[in-house]
Amino acid sequence: MSTITPRQPQFNLGEDLPTWWFDRDITKTLVMTAQSCTFPEGERFFIRSVRNFQDKVKSPTLQKAIRGFIGQEAHHGNAHEDLNALMANRGLPTRKIENFVKNGLAFRERIMSPERRLAMTCALEHFTAMLAELVLTDPEFLKGMDTRVRALWVWHAIEESEHKAVAFDVYQETVGDYWIRSSQMVTTSIQFMLFSLMHFIALYRSLEEKPGLWDTLKGLGYFIGPTSKTTKLLPRYLSYFRPGFHPGEVDGAQERARALKWVSEQLDVPLSA
Repeated sequence: MSTITPRQPQFNLGEDLPTWWFDRDITKTLVMTAQSCTFPEGERFFIRSVRNFQDKVKSPTLQKAIRGFIGQEAHHGNAHEDLNALMANRGLPTRKIENFVKNGLAFRERIMSPERRLAMTCALEHFTAMLAELVLTDPEFLKGMDTRVRALWVWHAIEESEHKAVAFDVYQETVGDYWIRSSQMVTTSIQFMLFSLMHFIALYRSLEEKPGLWDTLKGLGYFIGPTSKTTKLLPRYLSYFRPGFHPGEVDGAQERARALKWVSEQLDVPLSA
């Protein structure tokens, strides 16, 4: 298992940050902002889901990993809250989306079993791990993003890659049911795509001046087009349904080390490996 080190870098997301910080493209920025809006409450949901089973974990190594996981996820939520607050100050309804996510997850906690909530966490951690792998292995993916925001996303990707197996290992040790794990991935995938689209639309509709249709489609195509980099993650996504799947199949240690060095240079602060 990777070393899981909670880090607390400070990102200089000041008022001089351009509103459209991803390649000066409105649509690309809104897509990433829509994802950012899910992280504060989403990360806290992950923490609660894992903590529900923490007492049942016998492995000291996994217990230590859980503590690192909780520390990292807590900092991720705080950092994205700062980015979301900045975008709210620019007139985007990020707080409304954050509240929608908070209420939606609270509803799921009322109606879903702890086992299902942990399986949902495993599924969403697989999504974040895939995105992290893309960010860490292909520097072109975030090309054109303002360096300050890019440092935030790369730091987030590093730590998601480090702890990508924690929730899964907790699930396997304490629940271990393949049907719950695989069926919950199907349900979660549908909801993830639906709510991602809803959040993007909410942000897009709030704009006083909207980009043209072609620019909007071009921006969306960057993420979901037939030749997009994210579409190429499909084999990795499908690997989750193998009974013997484990997130640690893809290591990424070298990519994390290289990315950590880059973030440290951008922030001019040494970050622990």
